[in-house]
Amino acid sequence: MLTLHLNLSICLKLRPLLRFIGTKTQIGLRNEKETIDEKPLPQLTESKLMEEMGTPKTGRPRIDPKGTSIVLFPGQGTQYVGMASRLMHFPEARRIFKLANEVLGYDLLKLCLEGPREKLNRTEYAQLAVMVSSLAALEQLREERPKAIESCVATAGFSLGEFTSLVFAGSLPFDKALKLVQVRANAMQVACDQIPGGMAMVLYGPDSNIGTACVKAQQWCVDKGIENPHCGVAIYMYPHCKVVAGNVEALEYLEKNSNAYKIRRIKRLPVNGAFHTPLMDSAVAPFIKALETIKLEDPLIHVYSNIDGKPYRNAAGIIRKLPKHIVRPVKWEQTLHEMYERKQDTNFPRTFECGSGKGLIGILEKVNAKAANSAFSVEA
Repeated sequence: MLTLHLNLSICLKLRPLLRFIGTKTQIGLRNEKETIDEKPLPQLTESKLMEEMGTPKTGRPRIDPKGTSIVLFPGQGTQYVGMASRLMHFPEARRIFKLANEVLGYDLLKLCLEGPREKLNRTEYAQLAVMVSSLAALEQLREERPKAIESCVATAGFSLGEFTSLVFAGSLPFDKALKLVQVRANAMQVACDQIPGGMAMVLYGPDSNIGTACVKAQQWCVDKGIENPHCGVAIYMYPHCKVVAGNVEALEYLEKNSNAYKIRRIKRLPVNGAFHTPLMDSAVAPFIKALETIKLEDPLIHVYSNIDGKPYRNAAGIIRKLPKHIVRPVKWEQTLHEMYERKQDTNFPRTFECGSGKGLIGILEKVNAKAANSAFSVEA
């Protein structure tokens, strides 16, 4: 039987992210024999970050932020047939997929490499494919730029990517994370099948009225006899760009009436549900039930939450917020502001996007162009 130990503390010592040991599968980011300081992480405000990096107040040597790193992980929608193929010459990346196949009971790697696209794009497969591919891309980063792992001070993931961040930061054991995401994805797919919904990226200007447009779209659905419809912001992307989600009929209303609300562009996303809205409410209970079976740990590095853009303080905060993640908007723009807020003339850390696509770096360019100047993509 394959045995694997996934341990960030080992990773930070520049050893492989994945290690095979003994005959018992131990998947987690902490060795049971290790003694680790369990104090909750402080809020990573700008002053706190500067304190941690060494200021006259602490008496410790000042660390140039350029010598630190931040790792970002993408979310669902970035999957494509052929993903992870470029990672297969990294042994530890192959082992991640091998273990994932064992845990899930099917060949996830084959689905990533060969498709079919229709199956890969379904929520119950896409979420797992993106998460595992992102962790495999992390192995490429470790091989090619080990200091990026050693010096990592914070991580965040876009929507689903938050689970990848929690694995990387030591809060979620890898095998438990796979099962948890599988439950989440399956429950969300059921919700998608029950209520036809969708998501659309909306580009707008200062004179646009997205709020009114969503209210009118929702009322349009009520007038058509649709019970408990929804239309609202699901993702805060970057200035003048949001993702709106809701019933299919509501999105059709927005598309047909975009000029009336001075919407500059609206583009439907390739997903089959209204994620991060109340239309996903039926997925919350199964997710909570699965989450209750897992012992989470306090993160070893700062992990920023999609719910409020703030770093989690401890495991209790993760348990409290993760179920809300399914039905509440993703505040990605706010998260980036929190992560990259600096005093003028202060250097930025290096940023590494690990996973399929380069979308998160593109968003960072629109939120904080200076921070994006030191951002790099490690593509799955």
